Amino acid sequence: MKADITQTLVDEHSLILRMIALLEKNAPRTATGDYSNWQFYLDGVDFIRKYADRFHHAKEEDVLFAALVKNGMPRENSPVAAMLMEHDQGRAYVLGMETAVKEALGGHAGRENTIAENALAYAALLRDHIAKEDDILYPLAERVIPEAMRAEITTGYQRAEAEADADFSEHYRQLIETYEQE
Repeated sequence: MKADITQTLVDEHSLILRMIALLEKNAPRTATGDYSNWQFYLDGVDFIRKYADRFHHAKEEDVLFAALVKNGMPRENSPVAAMLMEHDQGRAYVLGMETAVKEALGGHAGRENTIAENALAYAALLRDHIAKEDDILYPLAERVIPEAMRAEITTGYQRAEAEADADFSEHYRQLIETYEQE
């Protein structure tokens, strides 16, 4: 039986989707002026940058996508290229959201729509992006990556996890639970 090389990533997607659900719930309320907890957005940016991007996307980009390319998938005009482009697009929305929140905190009025637009654009992009990975790219990787490459992929994930603090994932799980109960 082949070692599973994508389940860890699918599991991480579930936590990312919970943050996306919070953005989808709070952003429309922010746009109408009914939700102005700027700390939620700052915590969301922190989660996205550290957990979704540095921790999760690092495993995808540096380990799984690299293995797919090494196994013969083209780097350009390929599913890998599309996923990398969407990661960059997501980073732009996160920066837009963060900038608008900091402006709101600095006393600039009327930043609510910009915050909401960037939060919802990020949420829509990531929800679609995760579906493509979970339903298309990951099953493809499970089919085409040979057994000989799988230990190296698993080791790459473990290396990425070792760089994080011991309570890293638990910290973000608790943060999301706190906002879910809000």
